[in-house]
Amino acid sequence: IQYTSGTTGFPKGAMLTHSNILGDADLVGLSQKLAAEDVVCAPVPFYHCFGCVMAVLTSLTRGCALVTPHDFFDPVHTLDAVERFRATALYGVPTMFIAQLSDAHFDEVDLSSLRTGIMAGSPCPIEVMRDVVSRMGASQMTIAYGQTEASPVITQTTTDDTVERRVTTVGRALPGLEVRIVEPETGRDCATGVQGELWARGFTIMAGYFDKPEETAVAIDGDGWLHTGDLATVDEEGYFRITGRLKDMVIRGGENIYPREVEEFLFTHPAIREVQCFGIPDRRFGEQLAAWVRLKEGSSLTEDEVVEFCRGKISHFKIPRYVRVVGEFPMTVTGKVQKYKMREAMCEELQLDEAETA
Repeated sequence: IQYTSGTTGFPKGAMLTHSNILGDADLVGLSQKLAAEDVVCAPVPFYHCFGCVMAVLTSLTRGCALVTPHDFFDPVHTLDAVERFRATALYGVPTMFIAQLSDAHFDEVDLSSLRTGIMAGSPCPIEVMRDVVSRMGASQMTIAYGQTEASPVITQTTTDDTVERRVTTVGRALPGLEVRIVEPETGRDCATGVQGELWARGFTIMAGYFDKPEETAVAIDGDGWLHTGDLATVDEEGYFRITGRLKDMVIRGGENIYPREVEEFLFTHPAIREVQCFGIPDRRFGEQLAAWVRLKEGSSLTEDEVVEFCRGKISHFKIPRYVRVVGEFPMTVTGKVQKYKMREAMCEELQLDEAETA
């Protein structure tokens, strides 16, 4: 039983079979071309799917070494472990890679052994992936997308994919899995390039949520399709792009805003280290977009300057109504951002009553 991360609420226990996790682990290693001579550095928790499946079981099925840098994630310990053990693969969620790239120790470490690895667990900003390839030298770094309910990987780029594919997409479906992009309201397949909800079916899908038959029936339909709740598109060659969460979509005065799109834009600002966008209630428009921003060390940026950076570059209704420069984001212990806690904090700060937050 693997518990979901709880980024949007209370975690649920996903019941994963031995076949689920062993099969998924082996294919994850195959996408990286891991072999006996490889050394995987994995600073991720081993009680979660990223650690127990993609690190431990992948290393076992592919016969390679596994290094655990520390008893909790620390950018310096991780960088030092890559250098000391000549790691060829590095794992982590985007916030971990951002922390390493931003660390003052970064330029002092020899990372020349790095070849591949996995960035997964939450949407990866395109600019971060570019930095991992160019500055870390992990020229064959892969992106994996999935959920605990899928053991966990559904799609992944491979070392043979072009840099552009590995930077801008989450790859293609793992062998043996079916993936569809559908209209959430109708269940009909979307045309190529059209955004819809990503559904998956195959040998890695969980048996169900522990002791929660009703929630299981909502997540997996009668035909065995897992409804991920993630919004995505697929191109003519079967490469998927994650465009946001269905529940994260902000509807401002009838206009749909997808926070991921605004986050990707704001991330291009040279002073911004991390950014998270989310919706909060509004009497006039129904919802407004808010943005929390973390700055790079030594940088300064006001909230008004963030808004001004957006003017004339993105549609006016996508410009965040509220911007906060913060020192940290609320996170799960696995390194994922909890947007619902940000929303709660903003509602409290702006003194929105229960009628507005319903």
